[in-house]
Amino acid sequence: MPLLTIRHSTAYRYQQPVSLGEHRIMMRPREAFDQRLLSARLAIDPEPTELRWLHDVFGNSVAIALFDRRADSLVIVSEATLEHAPIAQQHVDVEAYARLFPFTYSAEDMPDLLRSIERQHLDPGRVVDNWARAFVSNDGNTETIALLTSMAMSIKRDFTYVARHEKGTQSPIETLNKRQGTCRDFALLMIEGVRALGFAARFVSGYVYNPSRSEGVVGGGNTHAWVRIFLPGSGWVEFDPTNGIVGNRGLIRVAVARDPYQAIPLSGTWFGLPASFLGMDVTVDVRRADPDEFPSSGLGAVNSRLAGALGK
Repeated sequence: MPLLTIRHSTAYRYQQPVSLGEHRIMMRPREAFDQRLLSARLAIDPEPTELRWLHDVFGNSVAIALFDRRADSLVIVSEATLEHAPIAQQHVDVEAYARLFPFTYSAEDMPDLLRSIERQHLDPGRVVDNWARAFVSNDGNTETIALLTSMAMSIKRDFTYVARHEKGTQSPIETLNKRQGTCRDFALLMIEGVRALGFAARFVSGYVYNPSRSEGVVGGGNTHAWVRIFLPGSGWVEFDPTNGIVGNRGLIRVAVARDPYQAIPLSGTWFGLPASFLGMDVTVDVRRADPDEFPSSGLGAVNSRLAGALGK
């Protein structure tokens, strides 16, 4: 079970001091059975007059920072150490009734999944629908996992990854036409594609790392985006169309949302002359932590560290 340390730094630069407004920070990894947070720290310069935490409607941890002074820079650094338990594709289990597509979610699950099944982008020409339907065989023997894996692998194989630092996400139709995009563009395309087939899907923002030197991953050095799809028997399962990953191997969740705009890592306002903004620098570093700092045999010590971290 890898022990990882994540350092996510964002620095805004201004030509002259500006007034800083409220900033919303979503960088703290989510607590779950497959990723256990051992420590977390958020450092902000200049120091905010108020920093409060909340859980949004999806259960993501969000920090709200308020300022009362002018500054010519703003630096926000999130550091976290966690235990990560990779789940591979072969460990994804699906209930018998859902192993072949199509299937219908149970009456107990459907009311809570409906908003994650609804399409969020107009497709009057059924472009996304037709693209998604191409992954369904005509003989009625389409395996659910095979269908979803094929779609993720197809995006990795047939589309070109291009980094883009501007805000926003391409529409799924635009991504299909251009045959290129960022990880968030690919995630949104797959979300709308599987929703067109009746699956419940959500957007995930987080971090990607290389579990072994023999594997190459795309999207490191910044935040990464992928998809979670609800499958009876395993619940929410990760699919990363940028890297062709099924399961959470190499993927660390921070935020889960219905749409990309709900999972922005950092957003805020500032007041000053339009020409004052000089730029923004973002770095993300994921590396293996020193096990001696968090000995797995000392559960009491780990719990003590965890309690202290949650109080920071």
